[in-house]
Amino acid sequence: MRDIRVTDTSLRDGSHHKRHQFTAEEVRSIVAALDSAGVPVIEVTHGDGLGGSSFNYGFSHTPEQELITIAARTATRAEIAFLMLPGVGITDDIRMARDNGASICRIATHCTEADVSVQHFGLARQWGLETVGFLMMAYSQSPETLAKQARIMVDAGCQCVYVVDSAGALVLEQVSDRIGALVAEVGSEAQVGFHGHENLGLGVANSVAAVRAGAEQIDGSARRFGAGAGNTPVEAFVGVCDKLGIRTGIDFFAMADAAEDVVRPAMPEECLLDRSALVMGYAGVYSSFLKHARRQAERYGVSDARILVRAGERNLVGGQEDQLIDIALELRGER
Repeated sequence: MRDIRVTDTSLRDGSHHKRHQFTAEEVRSIVAALDSAGVPVIEVTHGDGLGGSSFNYGFSHTPEQELITIAARTATRAEIAFLMLPGVGITDDIRMARDNGASICRIATHCTEADVSVQHFGLARQWGLETVGFLMMAYSQSPETLAKQARIMVDAGCQCVYVVDSAGALVLEQVSDRIGALVAEVGSEAQVGFHGHENLGLGVANSVAAVRAGAEQIDGSARRFGAGAGNTPVEAFVGVCDKLGIRTGIDFFAMADAAEDVVRPAMPEECLLDRSALVMGYAGVYSSFLKHARRQAERYGVSDARILVRAGERNLVGGQEDQLIDIALELRGER
């Protein structure tokens, strides 16, 4: 039997689904339920990380530092983690989160830009925080490229590097190959983790594949509460792990109760594997592209799905939504 550590991201990735409108009481009740079920790490921040509450990303209902404080005071066993994207948050945000009771700093970059995280890992370690690195859009690069980027993070002080399937685009062996490459690169210097989404319905299966390839940390969200079709459902993943002899330390029945009775009432609606989410997983693009693709599809009389697929082929990232206009024009010209 193996031991792995699960991080529940309902109160961070779920913020996208809820448009960053968590209340203090919702955070308090969800943290209490997850903590009681034995979830070892609970991530709490704006969906786009520290400093994300803004015109560009959407304003939070409750300041994230207040939510971090509430989470830290509520949890009796779980550690509180936060996400930080260099360029969105600043280093002072990291220190403030630590002062408010968080103990795990998760720093996310595009999977080819690990170098922008070097300063942040150094400071987080200096301030006594555990460090985790996120290589986002990991499906867009080869295992070998990801391994080189993981090396940059580990050398900077990262203690666990995650393969992040931002759009839920990876399929089984693609996960195993990437996790295996990172494990081979960092060895005993750091752990490797996996963050999955449900846009192709493979969150649990991909997470199991990651564990079998050597991942020691896995992300998920109760009730799939996350962007797109949602994240790997923690309650289902824990049940599968129980059957496979993988130890998570989480009580399956308590987790199922938390998902049903506490998390679900805080969700504006269920996270669905609908056509839009499915196309995002198939194309490998962020949910932020969806409304832009629909707008250009209507404007130029082409398929929004085809726009998204071509955007995925070009490995477009957040902030490049304007390029969908060129893609729509190309598609119209090809008819």
